[in-house]
Amino acid sequence: MPVLNFHFRFRAALRNFRSACRGNVAVTFAFATLPVIGTIGAAVDYSHANAVKADMQAALDSTALMLSKNIASLTDSQLQTEAQSYFVSLFNRPEATGTSVSASYSSTGGSSLAVSATTSVPTDVMGIIGYRWISLNAKSTAKWGSSRLRVAFVLDNTGSMADNNKMTALKTATSNLLSQLKSAAITNGDVYVSIVPFVKDVNLDPANYGANWVDWTSWNTRNGSCSIWGYNSQNTCTSHGGTWTVANHNTWNGCVVDRGGQTAPDANYDTNVTQPNANITATLFSAEQYSSCPQAAMGLSYDWSTMTTLVNNMAPAGNTNQAIGLALGWMSLTGGGPFSVPAMDPGYTYKQAVILLTDGLNTQDRWYTTQSSIDARQQMTCDNIKTAGVTLYTVQVNTGTDPTSTLLQNCASSSDKFFLLTSAGQIVTAFNTIGTSLTKLYVAQ
Repeated sequence: MPVLNFHFRFRAALRNFRSACRGNVAVTFAFATLPVIGTIGAAVDYSHANAVKADMQAALDSTALMLSKNIASLTDSQLQTEAQSYFVSLFNRPEATGTSVSASYSSTGGSSLAVSATTSVPTDVMGIIGYRWISLNAKSTAKWGSSRLRVAFVLDNTGSMADNNKMTALKTATSNLLSQLKSAAITNGDVYVSIVPFVKDVNLDPANYGANWVDWTSWNTRNGSCSIWGYNSQNTCTSHGGTWTVANHNTWNGCVVDRGGQTAPDANYDTNVTQPNANITATLFSAEQYSSCPQAAMGLSYDWSTMTTLVNNMAPAGNTNQAIGLALGWMSLTGGGPFSVPAMDPGYTYKQAVILLTDGLNTQDRWYTTQSSIDARQQMTCDNIKTAGVTLYTVQVNTGTDPTSTLLQNCASSSDKFFLLTSAGQIVTAFNTIGTSLTKLYVAQ
C-alpha cells in the first residue's frame, strides 16, 4: 500500500473532524488519538511485511541459484514447475496468501535466470482504515553467461599414489569434478578443461614426434644402436670405436623433461610460458624415453568423455616433480608447444584456474634430486602464475608422515585454496569444494 495514500486519508479525516461543530471532550480525544494509533499500526504492519519480504527475497535467491545448475535440461514448463517447487519449500510464511512464482531464462548478452514472486500479507491494525492487505513482490536474477571458465588439472601420477587407495580416489574425485564443470556449462565453450598427469616427466604425446618444439639433442645420444655389441649410449659407443645409429623418433614414448638450463641465458624457461622457438634450444621441450612415462597430457577441451577415459587410464609410477606438471598445466591455458588454445571472445570475461594435486614432496627433476632445489624452481612458477591472474589451488594428500608442504601453502592463491588431506577419501570432498568454488553462481540483482 502506498504510504502517501495512507497520509491523504488521515488528512481528509482530520479536515472533516476540524469542521465538525458537535461532540464532546471524550469523542474529541478519541479522534485525536486516531493519527497516533494509525501511525503505530502502520509501523507494526509495515515491519511485519518487510520481514516477510526479506524471507521471500532469500527464498528467491536460493531458488535462482538452484535452478541455474540444470537450467539447460529444463523446458519452459518444467522451469516454472521447478521454480514453484523450490520456492514453496524455502518460503515458510503461512500468513502469506495468493503467492505466485514465475521464472524466465535468457541467453541474450550472457545467460541469466530471473525468478520473481508476489504475495500478500494481512494487516493487524491498518484494516480499520480500509487496508486489509499489503502486497509484496521481489525478484532475483542469477547471471553467469558473461564469463567463461578454463581449468587445468595437474595430477600426481607418481608411484606413491598406489598406496592407501589414493589413485582410485583421485580418479573418482576427478571424474566427479569433470561432471560438475560439465553441468555448469550452458553451451559448449563455456567451460574448457585440460589435464596434465605428471611424474618426473610429462607426456606430451608420442604422436608429436615430428613437432618443431621438441629438442632431440639428449634423446639422440641415449636411444639408438651401436655397431659394437654391449654399448647403449652414443658416448660409450663412439669412445670404443663403434658407430652410433639414432633410433627412429617415432619410437619416442612422448615424455619430456623441464625446459631451459641452470644458468643464463637459458635459465627460467621451466618457470614461465615463453613460446618455444626452434632457434633457441632452451625454450624447446627436451625429449626423454622415461620408463615411467604417464598418460599423455590433454589440452583444453570440452570432450568430457575423452577426458574421463584419460583419467580412468592413469596409473601410478615414477618419481615426483610437481614443477614440470605445474609449468605445463599453466601453458595448457596460454597455448604454445603441444597446446592449442581456443581464442577468447572479447564479449566475455574469462576465469582461469590451475588445480595441482600431489601426494608427495619433490624428489627429482632434470637437474636436481634435492627437494629444496626443486621447490625453489617451483615457487618461481607459482609466483608467475599468480601474477598472471590465474587462480591456483593446491592439494596435498598426506597419508604418511610427510610434513605439511610449505611450498604448496605458499603456492596457493590464498589460504582457503590450499587443502591438506590425511586420507584418500578426502580427495573427493576437496575436489567437490573446489568445483563448487569454480562454478558458483552469484546472485547479481
